[in-house]
Amino acid sequence: MQDNAIISVIDTKKNKLKRNIIAELYRAQSRTIAQLASTVHSSVPSTTALIEELSATDWVHGIGIGTAQFGRKPSLFALNPNRYVTLVVDSNVHDTKLLIFNLNNEVIHRVDLDLQLGETHQFVEKLHDPLNQLAQYLRVEGREVIGIGATMPGLVNPVLSLNHTYPELSQPGHSLSTLFALLFEAPVYYINDTKATILGEYHFGLAQGKKHVLSINIDWGIGLGVIINGEVLQGTAGFAGELGHIQMKTDGELCFCGKVGCLETLASASSLIRRAKAGLRKGRMSLLNEEGPEAITIEMIIAKANVGDGFCIDLLSEVGSELGRGLATAVHLFNPELIIVNGVLARVAKSIRRPLEQALDKYCLLNYRDNLKIELSELGEMAKLYGTQAYVLQNLLEYEQIP
Repeated sequence: MQDNAIISVIDTKKNKLKRNIIAELYRAQSRTIAQLASTVHSSVPSTTALIEELSATDWVHGIGIGTAQFGRKPSLFALNPNRYVTLVVDSNVHDTKLLIFNLNNEVIHRVDLDLQLGETHQFVEKLHDPLNQLAQYLRVEGREVIGIGATMPGLVNPVLSLNHTYPELSQPGHSLSTLFALLFEAPVYYINDTKATILGEYHFGLAQGKKHVLSINIDWGIGLGVIINGEVLQGTAGFAGELGHIQMKTDGELCFCGKVGCLETLASASSLIRRAKAGLRKGRMSLLNEEGPEAITIEMIIAKANVGDGFCIDLLSEVGSELGRGLATAVHLFNPELIIVNGVLARVAKSIRRPLEQALDKYCLLNYRDNLKIELSELGEMAKLYGTQAYVLQNLLEYEQIP
């Protein structure tokens, strides 16, 4: 009995070291055995043995020779991109994307679906065939799905795998999790889209090496990702960062959440379209009149603003001002060093950024603005997708056994 306990402890320690090696290779892309031994706090012989085991199970492979000032040049190792993959399911109110990532963070397969999250009663049913085809494709390719990440807007509880905004996705017997379990033998992890975005920025974008960061996602809603002391803030149930639902106007419009005057009613893409339509009906002059109020899309507003349409620029300037006023509250709460702007309206950053910064200057205490930078995301949509992939691997390496 005592021998079994000792073996169990040894296996647990070995598995932890394997997970740490995989995590380091995911972060750094390639490392020598000496570098890995130093990072995971193990001896070179022990690390060599672990690399051999990970190579035998297709997690790791050699990629050539590194550099050295003296003596023999060391071998370089990296994660093997040819067997294990993760599936990322990105759903929103306009479309759904299925992406297969290898361990090198490369998208090796992508399926774009005209499937909206709002179709909650049919969403899971309509997703079955595309996922089934994807599962068959992966079997033919000899790929093994080790984890699934589902990212979506709404009040997502990652512990309960439940989206409270779209509860139909969790109906017993017809849930999204049931569908995944039917087609894939892999754990599933749910994450809010804004939290996935800031996680992507933290690992691969502008937030790398930063400790205190806000990521404002200006899309059809408004979400705020928060990094404090290098950790993504989740909150008790995973709901932290719902900046879009702070009240900005006591006599404002009714928000879809049932409250009045939320920031989303003033500064989201959907509110922008409503205000554009209302302005045209009141006789505002704009290039948008060529299409008529009912035909207006966010792409049209962005395009017309980019060619100098005064009405569209005014609308976007108002959005920037309201965002800045709302963000001022978050700046006072979290004292960030960086704010990253992302989402569909980030494409017109020059029309939004100046009024946003002016509002921050107006509503923030001076000392909070001293070292605060505001940057447009360089990753764009990919921040959310990279973040979901990273979230899957983070959970796999923390909770699952590595063969």
